[in-house]
Amino acid sequence: MSPSATLPRTISELADSGIKHTISKTAPSIGINNGTTSPSSTLAELDASKITFTRNTNPRPVPEPNSPEVLSMSTCTDHMITCTWTSTHGWQAPSLCPYGPFSLMPTASVLHYATECFEGMKLYRGHDLKLRLFRPDLNARRMLGSATRIALPAFDPAQLQQLVVRLASVEAEKWLPKSRPGSFLYLRPTMIGTAAALGVQKPKEAMLYIIACCFPSWDEQPESSLGHLALPPLPLNGAVGAAGAGAGEGTAPKKPKPGLKLLASADDIVRAWPGGFGSAKVGANYGPSLLAQAEARDRGYNQILWLFGPQCDVTEAGASNFFVVWRTRGPQGRLQLVTAPLGDKIILDGVTRRSVLALAGERLSETREGGVEALEVVERKYTMREVQEAVEEGRLVEAFAAGTAFFISPVSEIHFRGRDLDILLSEGRSGTYAALLKTWLKDIMYGTEQHHPWGYVVDETGVVGA
Repeated sequence: MSPSATLPRTISELADSGIKHTISKTAPSIGINNGTTSPSSTLAELDASKITFTRNTNPRPVPEPNSPEVLSMSTCTDHMITCTWTSTHGWQAPSLCPYGPFSLMPTASVLHYATECFEGMKLYRGHDLKLRLFRPDLNARRMLGSATRIALPAFDPAQLQQLVVRLASVEAEKWLPKSRPGSFLYLRPTMIGTAAALGVQKPKEAMLYIIACCFPSWDEQPESSLGHLALPPLPLNGAVGAAGAGAGEGTAPKKPKPGLKLLASADDIVRAWPGGFGSAKVGANYGPSLLAQAEARDRGYNQILWLFGPQCDVTEAGASNFFVVWRTRGPQGRLQLVTAPLGDKIILDGVTRRSVLALAGERLSETREGGVEALEVVERKYTMREVQEAVEEGRLVEAFAAGTAFFISPVSEIHFRGRDLDILLSEGRSGTYAALLKTWLKDIMYGTEQHHPWGYVVDETGVVGA
């Protein structure tokens, strides 16, 4: 064994070592910037300045907001960006081209070994008519982490961000016109392993692509439609499945009420685990959860509240981060905003999560005008039993899920081990803190709060190919 070939002490160390090697071979410039490596590769790196543009000569019409086409979440804009990578050359020049299908061999790595990662972000048409992205640097950096976690090639996150900006600048005039302030498009950067060879190995070919999709505004939809589709009534047959024993056993359909209804996962099913890849935005985190998710919806719930371990640690709500606001016990009980920590790499480091924590720490550390009480921001492990006790003791103030697709979604009910835990919505359709945080975020995203550093203004004057 060579002196440098020391064995890793843990699986996590093995993964970290593999990520460093991937970066040094496929994007050494970012390693140099971080002081972790030296130039060791002649492969071409991702370069947004080399982009080519082929205009779509058969454009599609723009659907009306929240039309059936939009609700299907399958209508994309006229163009997309693609860029291929090979282990012999590196990254090719990106192409901004007409949206449409591309071909894959049946032996492509992504089809067999789930070598796929993606990001979710939005492009906003502000009330000031400017075009904005929200903290795109965080999405780009997170996608680098996801890609290298599953042995896909590395890239400079700044170059990915510039590609997203290019697509945004081309599509916005038609798909987010200034006549529709307050609207948005959903952006989906994706990377897949495309090498046409079986065998469990690092892909030798990959493709990065970025698409823009028309998405419904869930602010204008009834809560019963959250989770993609309108929910059917609760079943009457008492069927029990993997989503959670006791859900809907012999119960009559309930009158719809505001807020998300969550079904806590059972002991024998988990979404992610320590040492796994729950913190990476990879397809393998989502596919295995869809069966339980569909079962929950059939029973009248919007999403699964994912628990972990014998203590029923609270992790995520569906594909979103989960927050509670509660008061600690005692005569001097403190008001806290609590969410699960990132340390075990079970929780996705959500951009909305980060933003909620930052705004709460900055703007809710002192009591506000109107009597909104100050709270303490806490990231720690907490259990579903603690949530249940807080409900029973009248200490749970509110709960909400937070993510890009469904934004800030108040929670009104959690079904846990045969019991429905009702959660107050103090403002009718939301809790006070969820509503306040949501307003602050929307103000940044849509330009009502001007010049905030999180709102990245896209220049529409220098459109590529124009």
